[in-house]
Amino acid sequence: MLSLEKLDVSYGEAAALTNVSLELADGEIACVIGPNGAGKTTLVNAIARLLPARSGKIRISGEDVSGLTPQQLADRGVALIPEGRRLFNTMSVEENLELGCYRASLRSGRAQSLDEIYTMFPILRDRRAQKAGTLSGGQQQMVAIGRALMARPRLLLIDEPSLGLAPVVITQVFETIKAIHARGVTILLIEQNAAKALAVSQRAYVLDCGAIVAQGSPAELRARGGINEAYFGHGG
Repeated sequence: MLSLEKLDVSYGEAAALTNVSLELADGEIACVIGPNGAGKTTLVNAIARLLPARSGKIRISGEDVSGLTPQQLADRGVALIPEGRRLFNTMSVEENLELGCYRASLRSGRAQSLDEIYTMFPILRDRRAQKAGTLSGGQQQMVAIGRALMARPRLLLIDEPSLGLAPVVITQVFETIKAIHARGVTILLIEQNAAKALAVSQRAYVLDCGAIVAQGSPAELRARGGINEAYFGHGG
């Protein structure tokens, strides 16, 4: 489904990602974990074509999408849940959700998609007319997830879904991620909370200082002492 080949991304002359390669199979959920400043958000934004790559290839279902716009990527079934949720705070919950089905091919299914989101998150049905900026952090994350699902993605990119949330809400968010994956959506999860990310993933990558320093199944990475101590001992 997703393949990165020797991806380099820079901010001016400063390298942010160097020689990053990864694979994500159709129907799989994989995570990219690592410390603050490792380049995780840069990576997901490059995949989503919000940042240009200096070199390397991004392929989705075998197609080189390195030169596409974010809109063209959305047409190919890719959706992003960004770090910090990025809602339109003065718009209602439902208006924010509807932004996810802006593409013409999705508009006829708007009512059905909304009903599916409200079934997944009943509190949002109750607060559909409420301004998004007045919701709790957890409820805002529900809206961000719902907005992405309104696009009916084949590939979902999720950036730091636990950021700023209480532990009980984090658990609920990761249960939701598992439920989305169970529906057949391929997921790339970017997350600092290594324990939570590994618990839902089939494959994991460790990103540090802009480079992939380890990869494998969660069990394989946990079995590697130095990696385990450095990256997996926190945030559980």
